[in-house]
Amino acid sequence: MTNREAYEQKLQAKLDEWQAEVDRLRARAKGAEADARIEYQEEIDRLEAQRNEARQKLAELQRASDDAWEDVKAGVERAWDSLNEAIKSARSRFK
Repeated sequence: MTNREAYEQKLQAKLDEWQAEVDRLRARAKGAEADARIEYQEEIDRLEAQRNEARQKLAELQRASDDAWEDVKAGVERAWDSLNEAIKSARSRFK
């Protein structure tokens, strides 16, 4: 396995982990009071939009030529960092 393949697999695993976190938030939202449910749903919508952007960046990375891969990787890492911070923030807000 190349470093590139390992990196892509690591990113996919992280996406799967974040999806599980969003699913946990969704489950909590179902049991919350109406006002809290709205807040949960707004946060879930934001996280899903960021997750979709991260998935698109991963797809770009997978399609990138070897020459462009490093440049695309930088964009992927920015999207990943943003999503990671959003997940951490949501996790702490809804404990």
